[in-house]
Amino acid sequence: MSQEFITTGRRKTAVARIRMSAGSGKIQVNGKPFDEYFKTVDLQNAVLEPFEVAKTQNTFDVSVNAHGGGVTGQAGAIRLAIARALTESNPELRGVLKADGLLTRDPRMKERKKPGQPGARKRFQFSKR
Repeated sequence: MSQEFITTGRRKTAVARIRMSAGSGKIQVNGKPFDEYFKTVDLQNAVLEPFEVAKTQNTFDVSVNAHGGGVTGQAGAIRLAIARALTESNPELRGVLKADGLLTRDPRMKERKKPGQPGARKRFQFSKR
């Protein structure tokens, strides 16, 4: 059995758990081909970016379990998980992936709603009288 790399990536509220093994470049997200799951080319490119930067296209099969958030957050989470798995498979790729910012967890989250106002920053309408 070939070696399998299991990693997790997160972005906003999306979580992606991946299993990556040597193969022909097939990527499945929640049981669907990834180009069927991510309809836009931008999202597909985001998922494939770690492979392109590391020059390892079509050398790994990836099976993804993604949940939470929306498709953009899930694409970002998958991208991080793939980059982490690539560094596990070949530690020499770490510098290349880090230089492109692929190993950095995006810390931006939705700001919480505060009491006494309708949203995080929005205030209730002011009435003078």
